[in-house]
Amino acid sequence: MTDPNDVTALGQTIQLAIAPVFLLVAAGGFLNVLAGRLHRIVDRARTRGPLLLEASGHQHETIKEELRSIDRRIGLVNAAIGLVVLAAVLICLVVILMFAAQMSDVALSGPIAILFALAMFSIAAGIALFLVETRIASRWIHVSSDLLEHRVMEEQRRD
Repeated sequence: MTDPNDVTALGQTIQLAIAPVFLLVAAGGFLNVLAGRLHRIVDRARTRGPLLLEASGHQHETIKEELRSIDRRIGLVNAAIGLVVLAAVLICLVVILMFAAQMSDVALSGPIAILFALAMFSIAAGIALFLVETRIASRWIHVSSDLLEHRVMEEQRRD
């Protein structure tokens, strides 16, 4: 068992724990981005929902497809949030086990490595889902060609 008064060993463990803690901070920042994204998606769903009830024909079908896309995007962002939260928990366990190993002289390098690898996989999967969600969102962003033509026509009139 390590001497609890061994400040040098404790300092070294703190130094080793800094990298996972920075990763934890990054995961928190990414969670903030995902939560903001989810908020905006839900707001979009709330504004488009009532329009669906008033629309008919082609417009009704377009709004319905957009709402299906929004529903899928909400699911993807929620899954990404879950994966990043899982990664944050795993990172916390890594730090806890690092200190437990230092304090007890128990060899925990195997479980620490596995937990860290799982955390990285979880973050990578969350980022991949975020990429999929943004790709779906970009399909619904359209700049009307009528609007673009209108600006060109206004500039021609000025000349």
